Amino acid sequence: MRVDGSLADGGNGDNGSGGHEIAAAWSRVKRRLRAELGEDVFASWFARLELEEVSAGTARLTVPTRFLKSWIESHYLDRVLTTFRSEADEVARIEVSVRGAAAPIRPVAGGVAKTNPTSGPLARLHAAGAAAPSPMPAAEPESIVRGEPADLNGAPLDVRLTFASFVVGRSNALAHAAAERVARHDGEGALYNPLYFHAGVGLGKTHLLHGIGHAARDAGRRVIYLTADRFMYGFVNALKTQNALAFKERLRAIDLLILDDVQFIQGKSIQAEFGHTINALIDAGRQVVVASDRPPTELEALDERVRSRLAGGLVVEIGNLDEQLRTSILAARLAAVRASHPNFEVSPTVAAYVAKAITANGRDLEGAVNRLLAHATLTGTAVTLETAETAIRDLVKNREPKRIKIEDIQKLVASRYNVSRSDILSERRTAAVVKPRQIAMYLSKVLTLRSLPEIGRRFGGRDHTTVLHAVRKIEKQIGEDAVLGDEVELLKRMLQD
Repeated sequence: MRVDGSLADGGNGDNGSGGHEIAAAWSRVKRRLRAELGEDVFASWFARLELEEVSAGTARLTVPTRFLKSWIESHYLDRVLTTFRSEADEVARIEVSVRGAAAPIRPVAGGVAKTNPTSGPLARLHAAGAAAPSPMPAAEPESIVRGEPADLNGAPLDVRLTFASFVVGRSNALAHAAAERVARHDGEGALYNPLYFHAGVGLGKTHLLHGIGHAARDAGRRVIYLTADRFMYGFVNALKTQNALAFKERLRAIDLLILDDVQFIQGKSIQAEFGHTINALIDAGRQVVVASDRPPTELEALDERVRSRLAGGLVVEIGNLDEQLRTSILAARLAAVRASHPNFEVSPTVAAYVAKAITANGRDLEGAVNRLLAHATLTGTAVTLETAETAIRDLVKNREPKRIKIEDIQKLVASRYNVSRSDILSERRTAAVVKPRQIAMYLSKVLTLRSLPEIGRRFGGRDHTTVLHAVRKIEKQIGEDAVLGDEVELLKRMLQD
């Protein structure tokens, strides 16, 4: 019984009633894992876990990397099986495999593996806020698999993501200046150590990391660029091959460590090694540059000592793109496209509309340019304001989501159910208070990134198991009671507007 692989977020396959039932069961499994393990753990290990099929009692799951496969099998396989079995009786076994295996990346001359620039009409055009995350191939370089210290080059740097291609504006000027200063520093010791960038998706932090790596390598410095996945994969494989000491020594013998997506680092032993590595490099005067989607103080999954060390350097937030910066990024991308498509023209009126309408991030601007180019080349007609509005309609809707606070959820739910916020936070157990309290806990879990223990603390110091019980109960009632489902959806819309 095959199930469509797009079920990572609980979507429905359409392969008959059996497929619908399995799809629904998988959706419930994902929701339960999210509720039980917390948003951080779920995002790190299960967001990219997909159900391929259920056949002869075996549920075949897929992940994009061998590291995720190894980690889930080592730490969570029994839990996933137990949860799945409780939702679908026919599931007796689980198999995890890597989907879309790619050929290993081989180092080029000089020992630095680099990606080749893509070409063609829809080539990626990189500027501030358009940086693509570094690739995490399913088949890792042999150097990392073997743990050979002499060949540990980390993830490849994208040759397109340099300081020269980064568009500077008011929201990223400080981050860009700090990045250039660190990359070109040739004196003793390190600057702003560690240098920590944090920003939302598509605002340019990965672009700056690659720019730092390129500039530092050009200056002859020993640089390793790693994603969190790469760091964890390298460390785990070094342990398996009994090369852990060589791995650590090689990592600590460099001049500059660049680590992206630090929020995904999980596991006590890996976190401990990460903390030891950071401390060793900083104490030895070596430069450390880190990026995440949030400030160090909000990395709840990381050990407190590691968070404190990360917060002890220069912490720089890259803000949202203002209209002037979006206009500059758009102009740079249009100019790059015209270099290979001289007949492609976008009027200043259309460009101004796109820059004003798309506010979320640079990747959406990139998508808009690609769509306008596709319209012009496929239809052979000029790009007008009307066609631009149609082409980017969904990108305009996909604006930066509102950051919702737990306090706002509590106030709205209390008002809706005619109780006070203090009632919700109190120990009262009457039905008139318990129901809105559980709804508020449920909304706090699905609309914020806070962990279950943190939500419990915000609800009068309750235990995380109380929050988990509330989330499960409301989830179950929503599935059974259409009226309650409508009420909760209304509350969601009111909070998100």
